[in-house]
Amino acid sequence: MSGMHRNRVKKGRLSFQRTMQLFAAALFNGYALGFGKGKIFTGPSKSLCVPVLNCYSCPGALGACPIGSLQAALGGANRRFPFYIAGTLLLFGVLLGRAVCGLLCPFGLIQDLLHKIPVPKISIPKKWDRPARYLKYVVLFGMVLLLPALAVTETSVGTPFFCKYLCPAGTLEGGIPLLLSNPLLRQAAGLLFSWKLLVLGIILAASALIHRPFCKYLCPLGALYSLFHRFSFYQMHLDKNKCVDCKACEQACPMNVEITKTIQSPECIRCGKCKSVCPHKAISSGFALDRNRPDSGGNP
Repeated sequence: MSGMHRNRVKKGRLSFQRTMQLFAAALFNGYALGFGKGKIFTGPSKSLCVPVLNCYSCPGALGACPIGSLQAALGGANRRFPFYIAGTLLLFGVLLGRAVCGLLCPFGLIQDLLHKIPVPKISIPKKWDRPARYLKYVVLFGMVLLLPALAVTETSVGTPFFCKYLCPAGTLEGGIPLLLSNPLLRQAAGLLFSWKLLVLGIILAASALIHRPFCKYLCPLGALYSLFHRFSFYQMHLDKNKCVDCKACEQACPMNVEITKTIQSPECIRCGKCKSVCPHKAISSGFALDRNRPDSGGNP
């Protein structure tokens, strides 16, 4: 087989990342009848949390969104600590870290596909990009954890601030399909839904220009998984003995990680793009890689 033919075959194949993304999207939203009926799936699996941002109200969703479930538990009348939800997030955080974002998240897949639209791309200067990355931690601790628990209504029930005012995945996966199939819901939609559509539109438009803007700047689940990222079992490894510092990996990175300096950065989503473009096979990935090795490119 000639080299040119091999390249054509390779380009025709789905990458490992894209295969995992499509599989996860189909798995988490496997109730296809829901889209035709315009009704939410209510089977027993809906009591279980999936590890990604995936709206409970999506007609195809087979499980619950961990962020929505966390807000519901913190803002509920009983105010019980959500041990099951926290345990689920801890489990996936320890196992995969932000590889959940790169390999399993349906909204991450949508952003990746939108970025393939052939329009001029925008590079955010570091002086703006770096401080903006902390916004997702503000969203996590403010809108997801504190406000639902503290800002309660007269019925002693907290408002799910993130889901209600910001979450673009909920609008795209749940709000729009339900409104399209239900005339009564369309009549009831008001200013709040218009605001959510505006937020969604801005994020989708930005995704064509900037790679994964929601993941970089606003996603609370990405912020949470990043806290476990350096210690997760699934890791990336850079062999400094093979690396020639060509920066091909950094040019391919959708999260703008300085891979040759900090491959264990909490901003890395373990998508594998750096590994696939490295001409000297200096980057590897897998479980239980020793991140304390001097050639790992990380900070022990």
